[in-house]
Amino acid sequence: MIFDIVMPKMGESLTEGTVLEWKKAIGDTIDKDETLLEIATDKVDAEIPSPVSGTLVEIIGEVNQTYDIDTVIARVETSDTVEFSSASNETPVEKSAPQQTTTSSRPAVTVQTPVTFDDNRIYSPLVRSIATQEGITLAELQQIPGSGFRGRVSKQDVLFYLKTRGSGRSQPATNTGLEETGLAAKVNPEDVEIIDMDSMRKSIAKHMRQSMDTSAHVYVVSEVDMSFIMDFLEEHAAEYKSANGHSLTVTHCLTTAVRDTLKEYPLLNASLDGAKIIKHKHLNIGIAVAVGDGLVVPPVRNAEALGLREIAAEISSIVKKARDRKLKLEDLEGSTFSITNFGVFGSMAGFPIINQPNVAILGVGAIKKKPVVMESDMGDEIVIRQMGTLTLGFDHRLIDGAMGASFLETLVNHLEGFDTSELVTK
Repeated sequence: MIFDIVMPKMGESLTEGTVLEWKKAIGDTIDKDETLLEIATDKVDAEIPSPVSGTLVEIIGEVNQTYDIDTVIARVETSDTVEFSSASNETPVEKSAPQQTTTSSRPAVTVQTPVTFDDNRIYSPLVRSIATQEGITLAELQQIPGSGFRGRVSKQDVLFYLKTRGSGRSQPATNTGLEETGLAAKVNPEDVEIIDMDSMRKSIAKHMRQSMDTSAHVYVVSEVDMSFIMDFLEEHAAEYKSANGHSLTVTHCLTTAVRDTLKEYPLLNASLDGAKIIKHKHLNIGIAVAVGDGLVVPPVRNAEALGLREIAAEISSIVKKARDRKLKLEDLEGSTFSITNFGVFGSMAGFPIINQPNVAILGVGAIKKKPVVMESDMGDEIVIRQMGTLTLGFDHRLIDGAMGASFLETLVNHLEGFDTSELVTK
């Protein structure tokens, strides 16, 4: 019996995945729960186990190609017994098998026979279900522009069609940031090297383009005197690492100061859903971590309830997991505000793109010694201080300039008057 392996759903918000590597070749035998392939989403990479034992007879999903969930990517010939239930749709559809229960902690793969109508397009079970429930005919379905991989129709495409049905409005073009301009075909191949993006870079490109298309980006910039924090960290670095098993960094102090500032300005910890403002009760502060040639933003969850030591330990843990590529999907979801520290690479300042669905992001520049004019009892003096630059990017749809500027100045005050009592080893 032939069973179809489809692109699995890795999370509620994910609609597609990219094939990274096939662990088996055509003709290879495979045991149930043995790794069949590795896939990537815009959140995390994952190994996918086979739900049945048998022989891999066909590989459809190409490496580095992205497919919608429920798209058939391989076929396995097996003698395993799988229970099927009849489909209620009148149009020709598959009979679906329940997801296989395994003892593996990895995501299971759904098994099903081919998903198709009478035309040559492939439709996911969700799209077909919506079409059946809403009375969308096959002729109508064929005319709906698809924004998915290779023009496949997604849930969002069908819902937009239903919303605008009969209004004469056309489906808006989806700007993914990866539209081809034809340049690659025009250049002299002897003068260039053309490289395909890997899955992480594609995901970053799409996410950043989406953010630019969604949020009205505005920026405010301030300098901050980090001398006290830098001197304290240098003095107590060895003592803290010995007592806690990890170093204490500027990022740990920044995150703690951001936590305190968000408590005073909770609207910068919100999200937007159309005209609805979603005010998050917890402070889940995302920390941008460079991973190879890409970037991930795992959050420190419930930061409002954590002290500096706990924040430092949590950041050290998630950074290590990110660089060891051991983050799980749940480690990456749910940030409500983000911090990106490009200063570690020497940049003085920058204007980061908001990490959706956040409404604000903090960019941190390099901390360098500078001559600064300061007031004293003797009048103005020029002194050497360790200065840094902070950039706050915010969504002007929700946050006005006055609030954004006030947030940043309050953050500067928290940093320049940073409470170091927790830093002293107990």
